[in-house]
Amino acid sequence: MTFDTNETNEFEFIRQTAFTLGAKDARIIPACDVIVENRVPLKCRSGCVTYGKKLTCPPYVPTPDEFRKILGEYRYVLLVKFRSDAEVDPDVVRSIYKYWLDPDSPQEKKEKAEQFWKDYFSGSREILPVMLELEKAAFNAGYTLALALVNGSCRLCETCNVKGGLCVHPTMARMPEHAVGINMKKTAELAGMPITFPCTEHPEPMALLLID
Repeated sequence: MTFDTNETNEFEFIRQTAFTLGAKDARIIPACDVIVENRVPLKCRSGCVTYGKKLTCPPYVPTPDEFRKILGEYRYVLLVKFRSDAEVDPDVVRSIYKYWLDPDSPQEKKEKAEQFWKDYFSGSREILPVMLELEKAAFNAGYTLALALVNGSCRLCETCNVKGGLCVHPTMARMPEHAVGINMKKTAELAGMPITFPCTEHPEPMALLLID
């Protein structure tokens, strides 16, 4: 899809709002440049400790095939990059889940992994309200179907109401990008704002806003 300068200028206000709210970088890209792959949620099934435990994640959200159809109804997307204060230990981050969850992990590495996730989760909680503000700003500007997707699984509740089948924070909870199949690494690279992985100093979590 070729950029229409007039249309991207149309959304400059929302990009500037992202910077005002603390974003490290923000760019408008065509919705068709968002890379959706069926294999992405497979990582949720095979590598995520919260799989099936949150209503904003698989298997309770649109499949990649369903999301592709939804994405096709949007023109543009705002990609938003943040900076996490979590500090990366290169030796730990490459096996972060092992050191975090394995009770037999060396104590020093386990403590570093736990501290990393504590700091990362603390910072990532601040991403949701920012993205909700961006969604609201777009909505109030007339883009009533604007919708935010966030980085990482929902942390609004200690335990999600999966058994009850209904979210208790429906106006606030948002789906993670990867849950619906978005390959954020490829999408960010295509947009010219690549994600360094494995991260070296501080993680750079990303979120996106679908704009009608």
